[in-house]
Amino acid sequence: MRIALFPGSFDPITIAHVDILKRALPLFDKIVVGIGLNSSKQSYLSAEKREEIVKSVFTDSPKVEVQLYEGLTVDFCKKINATYMVRGIRSVGDFEYERAIAQINQTMMPEMETIFILSKPEYSAISSTIVRDILRNNGDVSPFLPKEAISHL
Repeated sequence: MRIALFPGSFDPITIAHVDILKRALPLFDKIVVGIGLNSSKQSYLSAEKREEIVKSVFTDSPKVEVQLYEGLTVDFCKKINATYMVRGIRSVGDFEYERAIAQINQTMMPEMETIFILSKPEYSAISSTIVRDILRNNGDVSPFLPKEAISHL
């Protein structure tokens, strides 16, 4: 079984995340959306709320599971038997950052392959960081979030 992990904070999940995951689905038997918990990061949404939102977005996708995790991503991959990791790339800066992480992950877990999926041009400016800033300032985030997420905010 080809199991992939799509890790992130998903604080909140955006239409760009959804696009990457939907495009990755045909490549794998199962994709686990791993919501990473990082105690050094100040989250906008609780872990439970993020999990609830992501589950609502993918409720009709039987190949998608959603799980919270802490610690090293490669350790979580071992726990769920994932040998692939899916990452979205918006820019050259993203590529440089993700390449370094992928190389370190592969050193720690040689059987791990990271699959980079390029963002569609219309989504390349969308990030959770920007969406959080809009949310904090009571702006309209509906163009950037999946419709299933709006009611949770």
